[in-house]
Parts: sequence; structure tokens; C-alpha cells
Amino acid sequence: MRSDIVPGAIFPDYELSDHAAKHRKLSELQGPHPMVLVLSRGGFCPKDRRQAEGLVQLHRELEVAYCRLVTISTDNITVTRDYRTGVGAHWPFLSDTRRVVQKDLDIAEYTDPVNNPMIPHVIVFEPGLVVYKIYNGYWFLGRPTLEDLRQDLRAVTKKCRPDWDITSPEFKRRGNKAARNCSIRMAKRTSKLSANRINDAIAGSDGSRISGKLFRLHARGLVAVVCCLRPFKRRGRYG
Repeated sequence: MRSDIVPGAIFPDYELSDHAAKHRKLSELQGPHPMVLVLSRGGFCPKDRRQAEGLVQLHRELEVAYCRLVTISTDNITVTRDYRTGVGAHWPFLSDTRRVVQKDLDIAEYTDPVNNPMIPHVIVFEPGLVVYKIYNGYWFLGRPTLEDLRQDLRAVTKKCRPDWDITSPEFKRRGNKAARNCSIRMAKRTSKLSANRINDAIAGSDGSRISGKLFRLHARGLVAVVCCLRPFKRRGRYG
């Protein structure tokens, strides 16, 4: 691996074709989230296939944990698509047949001149393609286990999510301020509605209506409309 690719460094934002032949940048795939990047030998390698099969389980967790997973190999798009489908993966697989990543990172696996793949690596990123940890997977046991990745992503998420602990006094203060600002914005929008439009909006789908008492409160030049909704029973309506 290139000497400047170390924890804390900014990883190159490579642009490659994915399994659907669409050009994708790593920064686009990552977004504002933690990410795991797998640099793979390709679908021909049984070790890499076994690793990808294990990641299928982890990916289901990453989807609900707001984390990303990407695989890059030197396979062409057809083989890349077959590789992805064969292991049951649902995350992006990128094809690097020109070996841009392999050459740029200096990770050519010279022990296999026939396939000329990359030396397998797994890289965990903080948001912004900031390298958090690098695993060299030339030997299978050098690759991270699912639990290793969970612990890494937990540390990264804790570092990059300001609301990791919403019970902290500081977050409560910020949360209350944000809630107040949200209430003011809602009041501004609501105040622009006419009484007729509000009454129409609160009409029941079956033709019944909900009584609404509209109070106009003037505070600091802002008009807030507070709707106190109370269903009422019409005489004889319910038998």
C-alpha cells in the first residue's frame, strides 16, 4: 500500500463503473456516512467469495446503521455482475479493468501474474473518505471479521455523530433550541393558511368535521395559529 495511505489520510476519490455500467465516485457512494471499502482479487478467488458471503449478513446491519459498503475488483463488468449476484450481495461492486486503483495504490499482487489482481485490502473510512483503519488481506486471517468491522464502525459512528448520546446535557440544550426553531418555522408556515383552508384540511373523510378553535398569537411580530382539535358528536349521528 502506498506509504501516504495511513489512518487520518484522505483516500483518493476514484471514479469507476459499477456492476450496472454506471460511473460512480467513492465520495458519491459514501455520502456523509462511515464506509467500508473492500479491495478484492475478484470473483475467481474462493477466499474473496467467502469473504463477500460473510459481508452479506453485515450489510443488512449497515443499511439500518447508516453505513456504506463498496467492493472494487479488477473483473470486467460482466464478471463483476456475476460475482455480485453469485454471493447474494446488494451493495455496489465497482469494476477496475484498467487497474487504476491497483497501480495508484501500488498493490499489484505480483505472485499471480496470470490474473494480475490487487492484493486484497479492507479499508474503514470516516466521512469524507478519511482513512480510519486498513487491513491487509493477502492471508485470509488478515482480513477483518464481521465483529472487527462492527467495532470499527461503532467507533467511527460515535466520533462522527453528534447525537450519539442524546442524554448529554450539551445535546439536550442543542436539541431544545432546535425544537424551538422548528416550532417557529412551523408556526410561520401555519400562519399563512387561511381559516377556510385549515377547516377544509381538518374535515373528516366521511363528511364529518372536527371543530377547530383558531387562536392568533402575536409574539415578536410573528403570527402563530394554534389549532385545538376536538371531535364532537352530532345529535342523532351515532344512533
